[in-house]
Amino acid sequence: MKTPQTLRRLSRLTTSAAAVTVLSVTASGCMVVHGEREVLPGSTKSEAARALKDFTTAYNKANKAYDQSLDADRVAGPLADIDGAKLRAGKKTQPGGDPDYVPLKLTDTEFTIPKKAGWPRWFVADSRANKGSTEAHWLLVFTRGGPDEVWEVSYLTILGADDVPEFKKDKDGWAEPVTADAADLAVRPKDLAESYTTYLRDGGDTFAPGTNTSAWRESRKKNAKRPGLARQYIDEPLTSGDYAAVGLRTTDGGALVFFSTRHYEKQTGWQGVPLNVTDPNVKALMTGEAKQSITLESVSNQAVLDPAKSAPDQKVTFLSRIQGLTGAKGE
Repeated sequence: MKTPQTLRRLSRLTTSAAAVTVLSVTASGCMVVHGEREVLPGSTKSEAARALKDFTTAYNKANKAYDQSLDADRVAGPLADIDGAKLRAGKKTQPGGDPDYVPLKLTDTEFTIPKKAGWPRWFVADSRANKGSTEAHWLLVFTRGGPDEVWEVSYLTILGADDVPEFKKDKDGWAEPVTADAADLAVRPKDLAESYTTYLRDGGDTFAPGTNTSAWRESRKKNAKRPGLARQYIDEPLTSGDYAAVGLRTTDGGALVFFSTRHYEKQTGWQGVPLNVTDPNVKALMTGEAKQSITLESVSNQAVLDPAKSAPDQKVTFLSRIQGLTGAKGE
């Protein structure tokens, strides 16, 4: 769950901040393999629709039964980590599954499919769902690493109706991917995860103020020391394989970019003050015994607007962030 280096760093820390909210893929640069150099749509509309149906069917089976194996071949990257941990916890708290589970239904879907050369290929499905706000847009990033692989969802982002940007498309309706190292954006997509973790630690002006930036930093400061408890965060970028950033060009010259990060929170009780772990999901995922401290691990996937370097405002703006507990270790 954690690297020895991370655990050593956490063990040396004595203060911390804010609590974890318990409840994304491949680089989008044109990668040419097997001699495939022709720029083609990543999928047909009918193929994309079938991928969405297959994902929804597998997702509902897994979530009703709390069985991670039932959709393991339909999820990847941060979504696989977040949803997989939720299913593992559910299996321990409700071994027989969830008898009250309401199946997810995705309707009114629009597919945004970029043209690119070679593999991996990917596309975005924008749907309405029967869960949460009826006005919300569920954006799912489907990725496929090769012709013999199935489509998997790596990122799931929920946006307000007014937050979905207008994508740049050609005369045939195909979208334009943004390369991982695009230098004409305020922050290169492949650098967003590291820029964000650096911002959370040190601050700065890379990101626009908001719930997931300035407000989160302020919350951490306020919660660094509470009577009987100290907290410390460590944030790490996730940048390779199924976790690498992907993006779509928008009509204003910028890009909508999805990227992922990992977060650790160590809670340490003061001498003589016992830790009281009450959250059933934390208890289900925890190894060890929380005698004096507990380290919570989570994965987060973000959707941001990365402006063009020619834009008057160079700050990256968050549209959505979904964070999920993926592990816990008591000491």
